[in-house]
Amino acid sequence: MALRQILNDNHPALRNPTNEVKKINKGVLRLLDDMIETMHEAKGVGLAANQVGVPKRILVALVMSEDGEAEKIIELINPVCEGAEGEELGIEGCLSVPDQCGEIPRATKITVRALNREGREVFLEAEGLLARILQHEMDHLDGILITDKAVRLIDPEELQSEEKS
Repeated sequence: MALRQILNDNHPALRNPTNEVKKINKGVLRLLDDMIETMHEAKGVGLAANQVGVPKRILVALVMSEDGEAEKIIELINPVCEGAEGEELGIEGCLSVPDQCGEIPRATKITVRALNREGREVFLEAEGLLARILQHEMDHLDGILITDKAVRLIDPEELQSEEKS
């Protein structure tokens, strides 16, 4: 495993839609492992392959417990949102946009179809924070950043001072 550099929002690779993975091989498995290590090191909860400069339709995400602890990691290859319900505004940050947070509308519950690392089709129902994370990462795979969807942009320092008061 190796750490990969996370691209910043001015990098053109983040604006291009990613390519479907045709074959799961050692390179794809190594990329998944590297993305997990990179996400952990950056203290993120999700990461899309194009954020580390690879134009493939791959994402990783952390499933969080009620008390905010990481429970398990989800690896999705060629994810597609099959259904969405509800909508709510929420604050999101992004590893590729470190100087901005955004208030973004997202579905509260989604169903995603993808492949796992063994190449088997999986269906995942997610709600709450996990649904938000998956939508955020799938946006990356389509070349969309939080700055494109935010109804309001917030300076992260401003957000931290609001949380402390």
